[in-house]
Amino acid sequence: MKHSSAGRGRHRRRVILLFFSLAAALAIISGRLFSLQVHQHPKLVEAANRQYRRLVPLVSRRGTIYDRNGRELAGSLRVPSIFAQPLQVEDPERAASALAGALGLPAHKVLERLKSDKPFVWIKRRVSPEEAAAVAQLGLKGIASIAESKRFYPKQELGAHLLGFVGMDDRGLEGLELQYDECLAGKPKWVVRQQDALGRPIFREEAGDAQGCDLYLTIDEVIQYVTERELEAAVVRSQAYSGSALVMDPMTGEILALANYPSFNPNHYAEAPSFARRNRAVADYYEPGSAFKIVVGAAALEERLVRPEDRLNGEGGAIEVGGIMIRDHERFGTITFSEVLAHSSNVGAIKVGMRLGKSLYYDYISGFGFGNLTGIDLPGETPGMIRRPRDWSALSLASLSIGQELSVTPLQMLVAASAVANGGTLVRPYVARSIKAADGKAARHGSPVQLRRVITEETARTLTGILKGVVTEGTGKAAAVQGFEVAGKTGTSQKLEHATGRYSRKKVVASFVGFLPAEQPRLAIVVVIDEPKMLQWGGSIAAPTFREIARESLKHLRIPPAAGGRFRLAEGILGAASRLN
Repeated sequence: MKHSSAGRGRHRRRVILLFFSLAAALAIISGRLFSLQVHQHPKLVEAANRQYRRLVPLVSRRGTIYDRNGRELAGSLRVPSIFAQPLQVEDPERAASALAGALGLPAHKVLERLKSDKPFVWIKRRVSPEEAAAVAQLGLKGIASIAESKRFYPKQELGAHLLGFVGMDDRGLEGLELQYDECLAGKPKWVVRQQDALGRPIFREEAGDAQGCDLYLTIDEVIQYVTERELEAAVVRSQAYSGSALVMDPMTGEILALANYPSFNPNHYAEAPSFARRNRAVADYYEPGSAFKIVVGAAALEERLVRPEDRLNGEGGAIEVGGIMIRDHERFGTITFSEVLAHSSNVGAIKVGMRLGKSLYYDYISGFGFGNLTGIDLPGETPGMIRRPRDWSALSLASLSIGQELSVTPLQMLVAASAVANGGTLVRPYVARSIKAADGKAARHGSPVQLRRVITEETARTLTGILKGVVTEGTGKAAAVQGFEVAGKTGTSQKLEHATGRYSRKKVVASFVGFLPAEQPRLAIVVVIDEPKMLQWGGSIAAPTFREIARESLKHLRIPPAAGGRFRLAEGILGAASRLN
């Protein structure tokens, strides 16, 4: 009995020991499972995803850019891009050699990417269909392609400096592509790469189409083409270094054309030199010369310091100021103020400037926008340069009266002339007419902005009459357009040689700025030719270029010749926005 009782006790202890052992093992297993499934769950899921799932960043389809009439100027295409998963590439050396041949890449560069420790690398982005087909025929493990968006400019050089271009990541680098990059680019999009049990890649889009907004411009494609064509012809004909031209509605500030020459093809922007890609119309400045007499004339008329019929002594074509003799291009005796502008007399303009004085003249110069940004919605604009009166020398007032000792941009001259054209109000130039979201709803509308009144309507009317004389009787005869009254001013300025601090006898800037029809302006145009070797006067190269741009633009807009008429402020600046639809 004792033996039997002792056996039962040992058996009970073994059962209890086994029970606690199993309980402990279960507790350990349960704890481990809890740790794996709860505490380490995110980490383990991430590790698993790295084995069979890849997030590939892609750019969304970039918004389209149109001209004012809905003609496409910039769009996006879907093109293949080649990528690799280095860990799956079986023979990197052989694969690199094959890919280099198919894609036209250096083999050592491809091999470097295939030996990367990254799970995903690009081999070549935005390849041609032929290149993609050649890679597919290679049948290389770990190499595949995916569709990406590529920017395309169907009109090639047309509007290149306006449009700008995008980089490899489809982000804007210059022009409107940069200025409106945030809305054009849309939202980031990801593609999830998964593979099946055999390691074959499967793709599906994680995010829907996040297309960018479309941009509608104030630019007219036809007027843009005409402006570029005539500007190029002028630069080539005069053997000039470069040129710029702009066309604007003076009532609203809408830019209808902006051109520079030399130009470039934004589809291949990397092949163009930097000077060809520079938007000189807004980024480069120059001394305007006699074209700036529009400002001294406006100021003197506004302050009633001179009347059109007032007579001034031309001093025989020369005047001494601050010990420096300043000459006219011809000898003038007694001439009226209207003739001072018509025949571009430096002596007469200087005498008028002296009547204004430093402080008052500076107020008008800055009032017309010089020395400040115009506010155009394009990147890279420069404000030009004008010193304050306290920094002027004894010669400065005379120099500024004839457009020297200050720097302006072609756009600034156009805006200033437009203030005369529209009855005395400075308007802000703009290029983006409207922005529309992918669903077609308008996200934003561009609209005319009046900055300030710089002269009265009476002064603008009087000055317009004088500027008409520049074209009918003076230095701007070559700007005349048959059937239309043209108001404008020529300019020929010597370039300052920074090495010597003196004005060059050979290098000049020839320009013409004006508007038409003079009494009911529809177009304001500026033409600037930099360093022409032939036809060096503004009246001989810039004025005829103005004429051709104006003539073709009026024909395109179907604006008929008007038989006279009196000056009026059209429908008012804000009411004129729809006239050029």
